[in-house]
Amino acid sequence: MTEVLRYAAFTVDGQGGNPAGIVLDARGLDATDMQAIAAQVGYSETAFLVARPDESNAYDVRYFSPTREVPFCGHATIAAGVALAELSPAAELIFHTPAGFVSITTFQKDSGDLVAELTSVAPRVSEPEPDLVSGVLRALHWSPEDLDPAYPVMLANAGSEHLILVTKTRERLADLDYHFDALAKLMRHHGLITVQLVWPESKERYHSRNPFAGSGVVEDPATGAAAAAFGGYLRELGMIEENAGFTIIQGVDMGRPSEIDVSVIGGEPGVRVSGAAHCVET
Repeated sequence: MTEVLRYAAFTVDGQGGNPAGIVLDARGLDATDMQAIAAQVGYSETAFLVARPDESNAYDVRYFSPTREVPFCGHATIAAGVALAELSPAAELIFHTPAGFVSITTFQKDSGDLVAELTSVAPRVSEPEPDLVSGVLRALHWSPEDLDPAYPVMLANAGSEHLILVTKTRERLADLDYHFDALAKLMRHHGLITVQLVWPESKERYHSRNPFAGSGVVEDPATGAAAAAFGGYLRELGMIEENAGFTIIQGVDMGRPSEIDVSVIGGEPGVRVSGAAHCVET
């Protein structure tokens, strides 16, 4: 019987966050087994870890949504990092993921919460096809006038692909009622993990919602991979300093408030993403 832990990541004062399944010892499981377990768990992602016998505190990691494998998942990485730290604290964990090499450090806040910080693969940013943008806007029931012209629509990838749409108002972000099947089809066709919808409250604080329709999930309450991609997006466009940090607030409109801290460090290719996590009752 495979043991599946359940942790919520990017929690706020021990509440909210995005739940993830974690299998700390996935030896002997193939992709079919992992997919079946992820479907049964039902969370947006479940992480499957296999320790590398010849490399200290290093793991091969795969991530599965209820319907398919994804190359990288931020909240499941944070959750797994905290789960491992609770068992045996380590200075640094190394995850070898399908997207590449990801490092994780953990520390304890004054409140007692355990926090994990991942450093993503180097992000890449590119222009989307116009048909993709228009199709996503139609599926969202948004118009081009809803978008903030200071933030161009771009694809960003820090381990998985996200389309970034920044809106002018918090009200537009709150009113999310999209055509699930249409958006899911577009996302699968273009390899999108989420569509990242953002409202900038300030340069240090952003609000986000992330439809995850392509993998069978209406919305993610906290998306660490998208947060890393957004950090890469802001850096690529020169919208943050060489050394900068900001917070993404997500999940509020779902009743699962989440807080994701993001930072970029000059000379460091990846983006750092951190948040608290804790075990949840099943």
